Amino acid sequence: MARTPRPPLTVAIGGLGAIGLAVARRLDEGIPGLSLAAVSARDAARAAIRMTGFRRTVPVVAPADLAERADVIVECAPAAVFAEIAEAAIRAGCILVPASVGALLSRPDLIEAATESGARIVVPTGALLGLDAVRAAAEGTIHAITMVTRKPPAGLAGAPYLAEHGISLDGLTAPLRVFAGTAREGAKGFPANVNVAAALGLAGIGADRTRLEIWADPGVSRNTHTIEVDADSARFTMTIENVPSAENPRTGRITPLSVIAALRGLVATLKVGS
Repeated sequence: MARTPRPPLTVAIGGLGAIGLAVARRLDEGIPGLSLAAVSARDAARAAIRMTGFRRTVPVVAPADLAERADVIVECAPAAVFAEIAEAAIRAGCILVPASVGALLSRPDLIEAATESGARIVVPTGALLGLDAVRAAAEGTIHAITMVTRKPPAGLAGAPYLAEHGISLDGLTAPLRVFAGTAREGAKGFPANVNVAAALGLAGIGADRTRLEIWADPGVSRNTHTIEVDADSARFTMTIENVPSAENPRTGRITPLSVIAALRGLVATLKVGS
C-alpha cells in the first residue's frame, strides 16, 4: 500500500539580499516538497518590488513573525537581525538554516534551546567545500585545521575589524594580510565576510582551534578559500575560488546555491553526502 505523500515543507526567508532573493526566486520557480510561505526585509516596500514577477505573492512580515508562518526558516539577514530571527525559530521548534553562521558561534544557548524545543539547526556549506570530509575526520582525531581566505579589497570593505584597527584598503596594490587568529575571532571581526570560517569550526575542531588568515588581495577577482586539515584518518588541502555576487561582492554566487541544496536535502528521497 502506497504511503500518502507528505505535504510540502513551508519555507520563510529572513532577508532579501544577494542570498535571500536568489533562494526565494528558486523556491518560487518550484522545488518539489518545498513551498515559499513568507519573507522579511528591513524595507517591506522595496522587498515587494524585488519580488515583482514572482508566480505567487507571499507576505512580507517582521523578522520575528517568520516562525509563525513556516516549518523552515532561512536566515540570510544582516548579523544584527540574526538573534531576532533565530530565537523565534528555535522557540517555535522550526528548522533553522542560518547563513550568518558566525553569529551562531556567540549564541551556544540557541543549540541548547533547540534541544528543548525540538528545533533543528542546519548549517549550509555556503561558499566553502569539503565540510563532509571535515565532519568525517572529526569522528576520529583532527590535529589541526588552517584556513586562508583571499578576497578582492571590495569584498572586505566595511568589516568592523578593519575599522577598529585603522586598516585602510584604499588604493591597495599588493596583497595585505589583514587578520591572523582563530575562526571565532575572524567571524566576529568580519561578520559579513567569513561565515565560512565559522562553519568550518563547527564541522571540525571548534572555532577556537581553527586557525584563520584573511588577505585583501587586489590581484584576485574571486573570493578564494584554502583549507588544510591534518587528521589521524587523512591529510588534505582544498581550495575553492568563488565568483563574487554582482549584487554584493562580499558574497559568492555559490552561497545561495548552497542554501538551496541544503533545503533540497531536507525533503530529498536520495541525499548524497554525509
